[in-house]
Amino acid sequence: MVSLMQVSLLIKFKCYSVLFLGVANGAKCYLKPQAEEERKIAAEEKEKQDEQKQIERELAKAQDGSIIT
Repeated sequence: MVSLMQVSLLIKFKCYSVLFLGVANGAKCYLKPQAEEERKIAAEEKEKQDEQKQIERELAKAQDGSIIT
């Protein structure tokens, strides 16, 4: 069995700092493209919904005009 050794607090701090920075960097690199893709999909869906609403308005306007005349 390996005996426990005293490790300097500075070395411990350095190790945990590097670990934290690595996790933070990985999260940033992984989550950023994913968020951009979600925003792109949401924008496309909004465009489709807006287009559908405009078509419905035009159809309603055309039907209202034909009933009056």
